[in-house]
Amino acid sequence: MSILNDLYQRMIDAMGVDGLSIPTNAVKIYKNGENIPEEVMANHPSITLTSCQAAKQASLGDAAFLTEENIGCIAAAITFGLVDEDQDEPLKGARVYTEIMHEQSGLGDNFAPPSPKDFTEGTVYACKHANRPDFALFGDEDSGRFKDTETAKRAIEDMMAIQPPTTKGVFFFSCEYDDIDLVPDVVVLSVRPVELTRIVQAYQFNTGKRVNASMGGLRVVNSDLIVRPYLTQELNISTYCLGARLIAEYEANRMGMGMPFHVFEEIVKGMEDSKTGFPFPNYPGAAD
Repeated sequence: MSILNDLYQRMIDAMGVDGLSIPTNAVKIYKNGENIPEEVMANHPSITLTSCQAAKQASLGDAAFLTEENIGCIAAAITFGLVDEDQDEPLKGARVYTEIMHEQSGLGDNFAPPSPKDFTEGTVYACKHANRPDFALFGDEDSGRFKDTETAKRAIEDMMAIQPPTTKGVFFFSCEYDDIDLVPDVVVLSVRPVELTRIVQAYQFNTGKRVNASMGGLRVVNSDLIVRPYLTQELNISTYCLGARLIAEYEANRMGMGMPFHVFEEIVKGMEDSKTGFPFPNYPGAAD
């Protein structure tokens, strides 16, 4: 049993509800020049995946190693530090996110996908204001994600990213992954509100710390739930974003908790230490 699986099982056992399952995925970020195990490289998909899809897939028991070559979302490539945020050349090949634009644009072979710089400058997210209907996701009436490029850039500035780019690849794996016993950089739990309540209580039991959630409507999985905890070394909570809901199809009753591995360890210990003080099985909906 991997160290991640052991901690997950201890947390679930301490919550005291038979059959309870919390979708969980772990993330290991490999920097340029760092040795990447062959077991990790073996999980390099030949198709592109968004970070939302990779995280969802990992929570279901699979694993995926994303690099500049196969990441399906340019915004996530920026967030993870796989590409320079000011790169003005589009990434090579078709990508999941920009293929949606391609299909709705009707431009066929004349479609030119947005570059990382187009995302950073707010052009993609304020496509209507920028008069770039080719960057729309939902046809001619698409309002864009922000009212104008100035608002988009203001929001983007608060989306944490590893910049300048220093990352070679990002590995998403599950509790059941045992090809190699990895200690992840970040653990992401996909929780219902009732489970969120109990986990926050477990976190506070030994630390006394409040949880300050920072969330936005875009780049939630890659920025809010992975890179923000990775850079700040603090727990964060966020709702899932547009891509997570529509592309990765995260369920309506789920939101995300992203945390550094050491915080996950604190939560598991707090769950065990406080189980007699918080009767989670009696919480309405806990056993549903």
